[in-house]
Amino acid sequence: MKKIFVNEVGPRDGLQNIDVILNVNQRFQLIKSLERAGVDSLEVGSFVSPKAVPAMNKTDDLLEKLSTNSNSNYSVLIPNTFGYKQAKKNKVKEVCLVLCATESMNMENINKSVRNTIIEFKEIIDLAKKDHIRTKIYISVAFECPYEGEVSSEYVYDLTKEFFSYGVNEVVIADTIGAARPHQVKKLFRKLVNEFGSSDFSAHFHDTKYLALSNVKVAMEEGITKFDSCIAGLGGCPFAPGASGNLATEDLVSMLHKQGYKTGINEQMLRNSAKLAAKFTKLRG
Repeated sequence: MKKIFVNEVGPRDGLQNIDVILNVNQRFQLIKSLERAGVDSLEVGSFVSPKAVPAMNKTDDLLEKLSTNSNSNYSVLIPNTFGYKQAKKNKVKEVCLVLCATESMNMENINKSVRNTIIEFKEIIDLAKKDHIRTKIYISVAFECPYEGEVSSEYVYDLTKEFFSYGVNEVVIADTIGAARPHQVKKLFRKLVNEFGSSDFSAHFHDTKYLALSNVKVAMEEGITKFDSCIAGLGGCPFAPGASGNLATEDLVSMLHKQGYKTGINEQMLRNSAKLAAKFTKLRG
């Protein structure tokens, strides 16, 4: 039975763009609930400006609470070298970088050009290799940008090749606004996997147009075995219009189990985590 790896991004991506801001203790409780369900790979926060993303304030305090009695893999998102230094100070073992594939979206997200971002990210990857910290790069709006429209698959391929040449550990192809269609996903991953293999890729889909699970299926057909998802389908990028609605972890896990894949995650306990997320974020349903 083949295993599919689920990376939970709810504590970061799910919470950064909603009206209710969770405190550190609530974020901690949600993470521990997910771990009890068997989720052992989690993006727990980010080191970004609290003015820009107030929901991610005090990620250092959260990491301190999480630092004992856990075998989970915790990652954090960082926007720049300053964020990397904060992550290193907090003994983070994996950092996530986000490059938006278009100039407009990258300026909205981190107020830098694509090329200047790549230069800084190369420096961070070099530092991380010396510090034995794993690096993951999200290529955001990899299929379509809310400002510039459809994104060239050739350009995404070129960006991927460049980051692998720098020594990044993993590339995440991100459909940030949920605009990707299955045939586009299949085409891009086929090209990437044929060139680089499948082991260092993962996929991040939004369910804005209810195609996330279909996109997961075609990505799996091309050999992808690692997927991001978000408990209760929360969140999205605060700088991308129309980015609401991450792929819900409970939906992803249910589909995978029905198709005979293993995840190591208990569905009933995962539903309890979804209820807790709904309670904390005051969702109704």
